[in-house]
Amino acid sequence: MTNLVEVEDFTRHSEEMRTSAFQNEIKTYLERHPETQYVDILLNDLNGIFRGKRIPIGSLAKLEKGCYFPASVFAMDILGNTVEQAGLGQALGEPDNICTPVEGTLVPSASDPDRIAQLLLTMRNQDGTPFDVEPRNVLNNLWQRLRNRGLFPVVAVELEFYLVDKQRDHEGYIQPPCTPGSDERSMQSQVYSVDNLDHFSQVLGDIDRLAQLQGIPTDGALAEASPGQFEINLRHTRNVLSACDHALQLKRLIRQVAENHGMTATFMAKPYEEYAGSGMHVHVSMLDAADHNAFACDDDSDSPLLKRALAGMIDLMPASMALLAPNVNAYRRFCPESWVPLQASWGHNNRTVALRIPCGDIENRRVEYRVAGADANPWLVMSAIFAGILHGLDNALALPAPVTGNGHQAEGSPLPVRQSEALDRFARSRALQELLGERFSFVWHCCKHHELMQFERLITATEIDWMLKNA
Repeated sequence: MTNLVEVEDFTRHSEEMRTSAFQNEIKTYLERHPETQYVDILLNDLNGIFRGKRIPIGSLAKLEKGCYFPASVFAMDILGNTVEQAGLGQALGEPDNICTPVEGTLVPSASDPDRIAQLLLTMRNQDGTPFDVEPRNVLNNLWQRLRNRGLFPVVAVELEFYLVDKQRDHEGYIQPPCTPGSDERSMQSQVYSVDNLDHFSQVLGDIDRLAQLQGIPTDGALAEASPGQFEINLRHTRNVLSACDHALQLKRLIRQVAENHGMTATFMAKPYEEYAGSGMHVHVSMLDAADHNAFACDDDSDSPLLKRALAGMIDLMPASMALLAPNVNAYRRFCPESWVPLQASWGHNNRTVALRIPCGDIENRRVEYRVAGADANPWLVMSAIFAGILHGLDNALALPAPVTGNGHQAEGSPLPVRQSEALDRFARSRALQELLGERFSFVWHCCKHHELMQFERLITATEIDWMLKNA
């Protein structure tokens, strides 16, 4: 039997190793960026919004033992208000939990890369275990469950966003920005337009330059379907947590660069009524212990593992919509003929389905999960995907036939298109809640239900226009 002294010695050795790695990270960083004066230490809340504080560089080394933030950081609505019904605030006495640095995330801030750094943190429970409401820890738990089965996901995230003029139009609505250096404002849709990339080359160039400085593996930009809309892709990686860390860091970076150029960048799912929404597409393949793609057979057919994974993702997709479309606006994106899936469906080389199997050889067989909006939390989108895969592996589920042709007109399991319906499906899905964790699921539902109730109390300008004289 292992005695207590041996356990304490092992724990102390592990802590010393972690501390040494963090000290080396600081030393290497300051050698490269000797003029650094401040560090933004950052947590990401349920919505993927950065919360934290700015500390002097001289205080950075003290973080080896951690710092403290209230657990209620993970019970906030989109406006930063604590949702007391979630049970992490005053009911517990507003307790602090220890937060420790995420290794490898000390990088320059895009706002002032010479003087300001940024560092990601992760929260722990009072007993030192990972805080189970933090989305990053929810994802890590699911990732490790796959790894324990000898399955190793390879993932990539694609993010769409709009650049928006800071000036509103004459009716007070947002509008696309003018081409930098001119008064010309494009109001046309030009998907894949290289000229649009040229027009905004300074902005996109700064995004790429600062992404490389932060170690974010961007893999090209393209002009999307609407004026001022772009997509930036991240390269495939086996490190699932880093993939989502990079997606969140990229969103912050893009916003900061846009501000530097006198614009606003938005990842709102549907900022314009007349233009396309912005999505977050996730590519997932699966390696076995021998580094073979477990989603393809030697004869180039879909493997049984892929079929089980597809069946699980499809079965949990309607309940997962609460995570994939986390606010009222996100559901504006789901309308017919808008290149957004309306049903839980799959197919080969078909962009009208929810789960697309892109063209490619055996080594590149993968699933493109096309449902989530750009406003969703990448950690939770990936969690929904992995939960679906595990659900499929553990249950004998029927896989619907692949969709050919227009998936918007095909029969299938419809996705919720209102947040109230999505939250109800989430609350009734025991399978999804057990995979994500009971406490996380409770807190998430509380916070999002609270948000929805607050929104539905608002009286909009449209209601006044329609009803004031006609009701």
